[in-house]
Amino acid sequence: MFHFRKTKKQMIALCLSAALSAGSLTAYAATEYWNDASTKPMVETKTPISDNTNWEQWKAGWDNLKTNYEQVALTPGADFSKLNFGWYSKEKTDKAMVRIADNKDMKNAKEFKGTCTEGTVINGVQYYSNKVTADGFKPNSTYYYQVKLNGEWQQAQEYKTGDPDNFSFMFVGDPQIGSSYKQKNAESNGKKLGNDLAARNDSYNWNVTLNKAMEQHPEIDFLVSPGDQVSVKGNEDAKDLKEQEDQYSGYLSASVLRNLPQAVAIGNHDCSSASYQNHFNNPNPFLEESTPTPAGNGYFYSYGNALFIVINANNYNAADHKALIEKAIKENPNAKWRIVVMHQDIYGSGLDHSDSDGIILRTQLTPIFDANDIDVVLQGHDHSYARTYQLTSDGQAHDEFLEYKQDQGGFNHDNFDERFEKDGVFRAYYKSQNLCYNIADKSQGTVVNPEGVFYLTSNSATGSKFYNLIPEQQDYVAARSQNWRPSYSVINITKDSFTVNTYDVETGEAIDSSYTIVKKVNDDLYKSERIFLITFILQLFLYIFI
Repeated sequence: MFHFRKTKKQMIALCLSAALSAGSLTAYAATEYWNDASTKPMVETKTPISDNTNWEQWKAGWDNLKTNYEQVALTPGADFSKLNFGWYSKEKTDKAMVRIADNKDMKNAKEFKGTCTEGTVINGVQYYSNKVTADGFKPNSTYYYQVKLNGEWQQAQEYKTGDPDNFSFMFVGDPQIGSSYKQKNAESNGKKLGNDLAARNDSYNWNVTLNKAMEQHPEIDFLVSPGDQVSVKGNEDAKDLKEQEDQYSGYLSASVLRNLPQAVAIGNHDCSSASYQNHFNNPNPFLEESTPTPAGNGYFYSYGNALFIVINANNYNAADHKALIEKAIKENPNAKWRIVVMHQDIYGSGLDHSDSDGIILRTQLTPIFDANDIDVVLQGHDHSYARTYQLTSDGQAHDEFLEYKQDQGGFNHDNFDERFEKDGVFRAYYKSQNLCYNIADKSQGTVVNPEGVFYLTSNSATGSKFYNLIPEQQDYVAARSQNWRPSYSVINITKDSFTVNTYDVETGEAIDSSYTIVKKVNDDLYKSERIFLITFILQLFLYIFI
């Protein structure tokens, strides 16, 4: 049973808030908007089927592609010099193996060994999870790699490194392969698509998005996703696991991913099975997490002067995230940029999440981010685009709503959703408690040494599902967009700057103005501090010796 903290001040605020919000109910449903690949049959894109695959060819090859569970996933290593590999195999081996060379013929290749452990059982077949870390990579260089799959070396693939002092990555939101399953089109004969046809549709659009992004921005060095790579949650049920793994096959099918490392978070649709951690070989997994989900744990890695901390926000125990952040910073004390990646958007603008379950962690995480000088938080979940002003915690105590976090795992809080929708008094109180931030800086364009944290929420990268924006834009939101088409952001990081630009996949045009954070030493302040220090030393010298 929920209990209010009934101070006089709170109750007055509560009554006022309830009066203002009376009669307003939040709708919890995806919109009717989605991207139907069948409406553009002549569009061609690079896929494993061919370099110029149209929709009809994709459909013909789908049954074979979706059951190819043994595709390789590249992930960043613990630092720039390392690269991680993960893949399924039908055969168990003593040591998983990868070899790296500087030539396509693989002459003088160096071999790296890793682990091979029991993974997911798909349709009664035991698959094994192979994980290897390779190192020795240098900036601005071209390499080739091969994985050993079921006793045979696979075709060599190219991997190019960038410049750790000036690099770019692509930020995509909720690919969620299969999420269009509730939609209808001509090919579904007026019925809902269902999981298989939806996965076929969304996987093709995923290939299109990645190919267009790399064509438009070849400078991209790796990919970051805030979670929900797939739609079916798995739940360790044989049928669900099969459908989930079909979706992972569609997700991993993208030809771009043979050459592009990906750092992906655990979303609420990924977290219920072990398939996520069986596919992805994430660096520095936070095994100390007290309440991990079946998908695994948060993790961290560095790239140049940037530290990326990927938290498993489906775990509602904020103490775990605090410990992960502190550990990552302790091991990377000189990182200039501190970036958190998480699924749940605690400062978004989508109707379904940003004003309800998406902010249930806000009161706890915001002060943690402040205390650890986090610069940027990249988030998804909302299937709509938004970026904030620079925000800080208000430093006040707020209700943590613990009863809705216990044994929920972040993915099963229907009791909260139901009460939030039906109980206007509770909804008003909940929203009042989540006004736990201050807007520290409203500057746009380029901001220099700003206070606070910048939050970016990405829209769907595949168009499998979109959400409406909330009717009234929140005061913390600087810009937002919902044009019902897939988008992606390109983020560039140098020694002194962090710049984000966001683009429409179909047109390649920007959907928002550029935003840049600059960190630099204040020259005037530095000079004055230096003069003060010199003066102090001279005075001390005179005092001692004269």
